[in-house]
Amino acid sequence: MNRRELLHAVGALSALGTPAAAIGAAAPGIDVAERSIADLQRDLARGELTSVALTGAYLERIDRLDRAGPSLHAVLAINPDALGAARALDQERRAGRIRGPLHGIPLLIKDNVETADPLPTTAGSRALAASRSPTDAPLVSRLRAAGAVVLGKANLSEWANFRSTHSTSGWSAVGGQTRNAYAPDRSPSGSSAGSAVAAAASLCAAAIGTETNGSILAPASVNGLVGLKPTVGLVSGQGIVPLSPRQDTAGPMARTVADAALLAGVIAERPLGYGRHEPSLGSFRLRGLRVGVLPLPGSAHPEVARLYADARAVFAAEGAVLADLEPPAIMEDLDGAEQEALLTEFKDAINHYLAALAPGRSPARTLADLIAFNRGDSAAELALFGQELFESAETHGGLEAPAYRDALAKLARGADTEGLAALFARDVELLLAPCNGPAERIDSVWGDRSDPGGWPSIANCAAIAGYPSLTVPAGLVRGLPVGLALVAPRDRDGVLLLAAAAYERASHARVPPRLVP
Repeated sequence: MNRRELLHAVGALSALGTPAAAIGAAAPGIDVAERSIADLQRDLARGELTSVALTGAYLERIDRLDRAGPSLHAVLAINPDALGAARALDQERRAGRIRGPLHGIPLLIKDNVETADPLPTTAGSRALAASRSPTDAPLVSRLRAAGAVVLGKANLSEWANFRSTHSTSGWSAVGGQTRNAYAPDRSPSGSSAGSAVAAAASLCAAAIGTETNGSILAPASVNGLVGLKPTVGLVSGQGIVPLSPRQDTAGPMARTVADAALLAGVIAERPLGYGRHEPSLGSFRLRGLRVGVLPLPGSAHPEVARLYADARAVFAAEGAVLADLEPPAIMEDLDGAEQEALLTEFKDAINHYLAALAPGRSPARTLADLIAFNRGDSAAELALFGQELFESAETHGGLEAPAYRDALAKLARGADTEGLAALFARDVELLLAPCNGPAERIDSVWGDRSDPGGWPSIANCAAIAGYPSLTVPAGLVRGLPVGLALVAPRDRDGVLLLAAAAYERASHARVPPRLVP
């Protein structure tokens, strides 16, 4: 089923007996724009709103903004069971059973995360267009157990942006080109492009993205969101199409820190880690928090420099103890080692993933098969850019290859022991840097720029070493969002959320998108 056919579920939903007109009728006058999960839950608890009406309101908004209007192309597929699930949750609520903090709340899931709904998990590739899973990924099971409605699947950069050196973020052969929520001609960044744009545009209450390096933080930053990349291992990676099991993780993408924290708490396999601090987002203050401040990258936009200075002033005014830190030189020279590691890990991981799929889920059983599939389907799959990373990965040896082991050793030193660990040894609890700059124009000729505004080395190292990282909105540069990047030691995800919530409350920096055609 292609994107057009899947999205027709909005207008049909025939399996649920719900014609298009009934969707609007189920949600008369309901405006879901910028509504927080807490707000929605309050209305649901009071009986002023039903999950069916709420789900219908999001479906109507998807139809109006994602398919028409600015045509964001953030939603790859609508779950035809969404209204049925919402109806069942309403019945449970009337019977006095509340599953958890997400009861009746519609979410979108990045389409490299398996769900048991009648939808494929494609990773954006036509090679997985028929790959339906009989089971939920564990993180999706946890969301459903907490009461979430899986509204559908979000578009993404195909294969989590690990196919070509000249790829265009937010494009997939299945879902097309996702567009930035703040300016349709601007890149949504990636690879969790659809999750970011959908959450920013209020096409869902919040969304789940995944990150190997930058794929939550970058699109969240350029779409005015809070995005949390958890400590690797905090969220189960089972049921996620892999890139690098060593670095891969799923995480929440939301319009507020409170919503991101709520989702993180649901999908985490263990406590979030608040350290010495009380886990209360509402009462936490920055006073006394020791923050290491990294310098502005030389390539940063001048207006990003202004926003970063403003953010630093907020932290200082709120009583944080700030220390200026310089990143060790070794942190800036990890790209080659990471590329070597990712190419080796991707080949091993995707071969295992494809080989384990049930018959009929994909014509490809190996990476070599994927390369051949793309060549045979070149008009669709290779129309905009190639598959140089696939081809390079196929030439790599296994996980015992000397080049791979050498790369891991360099990454461990540069990102961790002589990198982030050395910075945290300077008696700081968090690290602060500007996230990437304002979004660039979508460019299907050259693809993405490698360093749009200076990707922070602390975020890069956090991804490599498995530390938690977070972005929170810092304001706009000529109408385009810019975020801050925060990094904490492993298993201190909660400290990131506390600090981000306090900054969010003091700065009021997020500005919603206008969403005009």
